[in-house]
Amino acid sequence: MTKVRAAITGIAAMVPPYILTNKELEMMVDTSDEWITTRTGIKERHILKGDGLGTSEMGSAAVKELLKKTGTSPDEIDLLICATVTPDMIFPATANIISNKAGIKNAFSFDMNAACSGFLFAVATGSKYIESGTSKKVIIVGADKMSSITDYTNRDTCVLFGDAGGAILLEPATDDCGIMDSILLADGSGQPYLHMKAGGSSRPPSHETIDGKEHFVYQEGQAVFKFAVTKMADISAEIMGRNNLTGEDIAWLVPHQANLRIIEATARRMGIGKNKVMINIERYGNTTTATIPLCLWEWEHKLKKGDNIILAAFGGGFTWGSIWVKWAYDS
Repeated sequence: MTKVRAAITGIAAMVPPYILTNKELEMMVDTSDEWITTRTGIKERHILKGDGLGTSEMGSAAVKELLKKTGTSPDEIDLLICATVTPDMIFPATANIISNKAGIKNAFSFDMNAACSGFLFAVATGSKYIESGTSKKVIIVGADKMSSITDYTNRDTCVLFGDAGGAILLEPATDDCGIMDSILLADGSGQPYLHMKAGGSSRPPSHETIDGKEHFVYQEGQAVFKFAVTKMADISAEIMGRNNLTGEDIAWLVPHQANLRIIEATARRMGIGKNKVMINIERYGNTTTATIPLCLWEWEHKLKKGDNIILAAFGGGFTWGSIWVKWAYDS
């Protein structure tokens, strides 16, 4: 019996037009272009401006472009999963809002939150619906408006994040292409080092939480960096090892764009040269769930059918994961 896999058959993205540069941040907090670039590799990031515009603005724009690009009718979509940590609202799911904006009426949809690893968790989940035969066309969205939870008076975190949205289409494939393997993990003991203190059911919004700036990203950078370097590199090497892949077999590493030093450490651990690593952190910063689809969108024209691609991410929670993909089409 021929094995059915979920193949990526299209990719699209939306990046807001406004660009926040390091030079502009120098006028907002005590920092410098040199300090930011040396520690993170980031030069600029895109910010979504406009009253009432949330994550669904970018997610729906990416989905509309994806449908147009792939010649897919909204009525053909069976499922839409949105990976995000910045939903438009607590409920309904941002996936529902995106579906409505994109004219998708015959699908079910839901959100996933695994922080910066969310896109990989959503891809792995969506692929199972394809493999089981219950869905034929699944859209995975990774979108975040990180500017909505960033404290622009905190120089340690405000330099890191940007806004963006990306979307991929998954469809059945029987030609040995698609999602080949995945490893996904979580360790809840990492919660104290990277989280948002208030806004959930354990600490609802109040004057105290707002005055205390507890609705912004809280991060203990050194602890997160040490854990991320180890886990993202190890899990990428693990997925290669259990599938008998070497650095020479890999066409591209697509890492989460959190920090240039973490990306470089992961590539070294995998035995992959920088020429095989998708890096755009200098222009977009950390867009959380959107970083990996944003890379695939920018590099799409270089991808060839059969290319072995490793997706790797690390996020708050802690969460981390890696997916081996065989690219399904010539761009």
